[in-house]
Amino acid sequence: MAKLAHSMIRVLDEAASVKFYDEVFGLKIADRLDFDSFTLIYLRDGTGDFELELTVNKDRDTPYDLGDGYGHLAFVVADLAAARATAMQAGAEPREIVDFRPAGETVAKFFFVADPDGYQIEVIEKGGRFA
Repeated sequence: MAKLAHSMIRVLDEAASVKFYDEVFGLKIADRLDFDSFTLIYLRDGTGDFELELTVNKDRDTPYDLGDGYGHLAFVVADLAAARATAMQAGAEPREIVDFRPAGETVAKFFFVADPDGYQIEVIEKGGRFA
């Protein structure tokens, strides 16, 4: 049986990305591997083994084109309003909270926020399917 290990995104500014993911989501550096042309930074939240891998290509000085195929990362939080306030305090610009009710009952409450490279992150309130 396979086990999900990590998801990787390419980032332009290591310091800005590490700071964002730490301040907004509490992710800490679990490992950092430095090579001649790139650096890999593995971030964890401390609750499990899944990691977010940040890849920094050392010769890159222009933002990445995220294209039209990228979806999003998602985090589950206990207090959605507090998580949104934390994102704002960190200098991010989170969107408004959405109470998703396609059939009249709340399926999920969430907001989206972009990281320093423009990757979209969904922040979902814990409960129901996201326990």
